[in-house]
Amino acid sequence: MTLYLNIGVQHRLTNMGVFVKLFICMYLFGVVHSEKQVSWLACKFIDEHVFVNAESHRETEFHPRDAMLQFGQAGDTPVNPHTITFMITASKVDLRSYMVGGSPDDLECEIRRYSMKGIQLRWPSQGAREYDLWFTCTIKHPEDSFVFTGYLRHTPSQPPSGLEDYDSVPPIGDREIIAASASMVLHARSVAMKVGLRSEQKLHCQFAVDHRGPNFKVTWRAQIKGDWVELYSHDSHSGVTRGSGVSRKGLLTAGDATLSIPFVKISSEGKYVCAVSVLQLDASLDVALHVSESPSVSLNVGPELVLEAGAEQKVVCEAEGYYPLDVEMEWYQEPPGEPAGYRVGAPLPIKLHNVLHSSHRHNREGTFALSAFFYYRAALQDNGRRFTCRVMHGSLRNPIRKSFTLLVHEPTSWMFYLAVGSVLVIFLIMIFQMLRCLHTAHQESRKSKPY
Repeated sequence: MTLYLNIGVQHRLTNMGVFVKLFICMYLFGVVHSEKQVSWLACKFIDEHVFVNAESHRETEFHPRDAMLQFGQAGDTPVNPHTITFMITASKVDLRSYMVGGSPDDLECEIRRYSMKGIQLRWPSQGAREYDLWFTCTIKHPEDSFVFTGYLRHTPSQPPSGLEDYDSVPPIGDREIIAASASMVLHARSVAMKVGLRSEQKLHCQFAVDHRGPNFKVTWRAQIKGDWVELYSHDSHSGVTRGSGVSRKGLLTAGDATLSIPFVKISSEGKYVCAVSVLQLDASLDVALHVSESPSVSLNVGPELVLEAGAEQKVVCEAEGYYPLDVEMEWYQEPPGEPAGYRVGAPLPIKLHNVLHSSHRHNREGTFALSAFFYYRAALQDNGRRFTCRVMHGSLRNPIRKSFTLLVHEPTSWMFYLAVGSVLVIFLIMIFQMLRCLHTAHQESRKSKPY
């Protein structure tokens, strides 16, 4: 449950009992935040246990533990004193500002240790020490509308004694409070994108650090059909840039490493990785780009198909220009006299089972085409029957339907043809006799007269 606190209302709450009830609600129902900022989140702390196995190799076991991510000051009382609390103190990197576009109680939060692999380097921020402990905090929206990873720096009260193995991590108690500050964050607004062909797309990636003028390296790579390709890189220390697609101005002024794809093709589909390195911190986020193109559907007959009873017709439904491959095409029939569409109490359409499908055909641009057809022999009892082709594809919210109405008339008998033929013969004979009389009269008029 999310609890919003109205400041105007708070000023009117003078009864101490009301404050007690509010605190109980905060404690019981989880995330407490104002309209702009989150106060705390329930997280999973994926702790590590490094050991030497029977073959003298090092192995790491991961143990999920309950934890709280709380924003406040060192010395604050933890919201839940029975779990591990990561108390995030103020810094120039405010993780809460990235939690936009969703209810905080639905956010997925995961905290892990971050190893420096034995590198003894002081982070260029006030109060930092060479022996600082580091953690990553990844917060993700359940519908993939954003994800970000913050790098948390914790300075122990006492430096470690002697030389320690960097794989040996200090234990953390079940109720321990770890004061830390966010030193760096890498943020993406979407980690899974469905895009259409020939569109222009931007793959968002942005980072921030807690001090000015950091040396950094940004890299964009893409895995297309199993092969890795480097699309862009920039090293602020050397000033060398390779590739294109990222605004240099936005990168240097705001840490905006958004990659532009000017024209999406089928070959653009794949996994894209935005990687940022600042001193000893290496961060990366994956963005999956999926191409999704809707089919166009057509029939080889018009809205009405007129047939003579006993005549046979091939009826074809064509789906063209869709991607990816998976598509469903079905034919249905409705009883004669039923209006178009569906209404309450109307008989359900009946699926046809004599439908044949062509093989998927490849178009030049990489899309596909498929036909679903059946052969129909007209019967008088089917006059007025409605046939519908239903096409479903992952790019569509609702199926595409194309329909036609069948009109069947009785076959013409041989007596009708005999009567029509007789009339035509008599008509031709009459015309012949008239022409003959006219010709005779014309010949008589040309004979010379005796006077």
